[in-house]
Parts: sequence; C-alpha cells; structure tokens
Amino acid sequence: MIGASDLKLLKVLSLLIDYPSNELFLGDTLADCTEIVARSTLISPEVRTQIIDLIEDLIDTGSLEAQARYDGLFERGRSLSLWLFEHVHGESRDRGQAMVDLMGQYQEAGFEISVKELPDYLPLYLEFLAYQATIIEDDIQIRMDIADVSHILALLAARLEGRGSLYKGCFNALLQIAGKPLDIVEEYQEKISKEKRDDSFEALDKEWEEEVVTFLDAQQEERCPSQTSTQNLAAKAGIKNASATNAVDAPVHWVDFKTNQPVKS
Repeated sequence: MIGASDLKLLKVLSLLIDYPSNELFLGDTLADCTEIVARSTLISPEVRTQIIDLIEDLIDTGSLEAQARYDGLFERGRSLSLWLFEHVHGESRDRGQAMVDLMGQYQEAGFEISVKELPDYLPLYLEFLAYQATIIEDDIQIRMDIADVSHILALLAARLEGRGSLYKGCFNALLQIAGKPLDIVEEYQEKISKEKRDDSFEALDKEWEEEVVTFLDAQQEERCPSQTSTQNLAAKAGIKNASATNAVDAPVHWVDFKTNQPVKS
C-alpha cells in the first residue's frame, strides 16, 4: 500500500513536469523534491537517479534557461503536449465532453481548480491524484487512474527519450507507479521511429497555415473522425454536467509538501 510519504512523489512529479516558474527555484523546494525522490520506494533506483539528474540539471541551469528549454520542448508543436485528451481526441468535439466529465470528477471530489486551467493538463491531473489519494486512501485506484493514461505517458516518454531530454525520468516514474514495465517505452520508440518532428520551423509554419474555410458544417463534421474510445479517466467521471461558475482561481500547485490539504489562494 502506498503510504502518505510515498504519495508526495506524485506532487513532486506534478511540480517538475509543470512549467518551471521562478518560485520553483526559491528556497528549499528543489532540495525537498530531491529528498522525496531519493526516499521513494515506488520507483526503481535507476528512475530515481533519472529524476534527481533532472532536478540537479534544473538547479545548475537556473530559471531563465530552464524556462526557455521547457518552452522549446513542451510548448512548440503538439507531439509533447501535456494536455492528455489532445492525444486521445485531437481537436474533435469529443475532447470537450471528456473535459466536462473530468471536471465533474474534480468537483465531486471537492477539488477546485482555476478557471484558467484545462482539467486534462497532466501536472494538474497528478495534483488531483495526490489530493485524491489522501481522501479515499485507495492506492490501487490511484494506480489504476495513472494506468488509464499509461499509453500517453509511454508515448511521451519515448519522444522525450528520442530528444535526449532528462524529463523522461518523470514519465518513467509514472509508468512504474502504474505498474507498467518500461519495456512499453521501447515499444513506442519503435512505433515513432519514422515520425517527423513537429517542432521545426517548417512544421510550425505549416501548422499556422490558414485552413480552408467551409460553410458546409454537416459535411465538415462527417470528414472529422470522432474518436469515441475514451479512457476510464473520463468515463468513470460520471455524466454530471459540470460548470466552471463554481470554480475559483488557484494555482496548479497549491498543495504544500508539508500538508495533505489544498490551500486556496
């Protein structure tokens, strides 16, 4: 069973995968992260080393360079997007319904998020799981929730491995928490071996090319494949029609390492 101290690893991974804000480099935050990772029994020694290498690299790099590197890695192109449903539904309307369902899951659990955030943002979802684990005390359910998106995590880990990024350790850790062998990453590496990177200037220019406008909405819908296969992540959220009107502004990482309760801004 996952203990309370082990669950802090999810908070650390959420913090590391999120944008490296200036606050991350203040005080003992990164030192606390290193300590939690080093003591975690949920991940292998090899993966612990990978994450600690990332933390040490962040410390050596500093906030400005780390932020520039993060922008180039996760925010240029869609292949490393941290919005989970984008990898499942793309731009189809199914993505919107999946997010409504996930928002309903958050609200049902009493987990408030900022109206500025999309619920399928991976660091936010990990923050939710860390919070949820302290409420339901069911580590199996938490592992299953992560396993639901393990195919996306493995895909991202494979692409990060291909780019030589130290961030791969965070995704390897999530796979191990979910009980998935890291061999699955190698399988995805084989699958993506021939794909073209989408972060080149040429690819970005193509992305921004104006799309052909059509007023034949019905025909347009027929051309857009609607992916109805969803993850349990959204399905088990129920059909509660969530509304953002009750949400309050709060930063993604408002759960302090020293407590298990969210702190409203």
